[in-house]
Amino acid sequence: MAAEISKEKLKALQLTLDRMEKTYGKGAIMRMGDSAVEPMEVISSGSLGLDLALGVGGYPKGRVVEIYGPESSGKTT
Repeated sequence: MAAEISKEKLKALQLTLDRMEKTYGKGAIMRMGDSAVEPMEVISSGSLGLDLALGVGGYPKGRVVEIYGPESSGKTT
């Protein structure tokens, strides 16, 4: 069962999200399920599995993408 969140906490959260959006621009903070994936230009990774996992079909153009993981996990292959 989900925990109840007080009205005060929800109000404080919304104020924080509004400030972050004002500072960093619309779309900087997103909640899961709030909106559909927006179409964007992408560059294919060359791996269909990775492109599907990224959710948009590849690396989004004009964005910083960081790939991380433990040693020998296939980051450079």
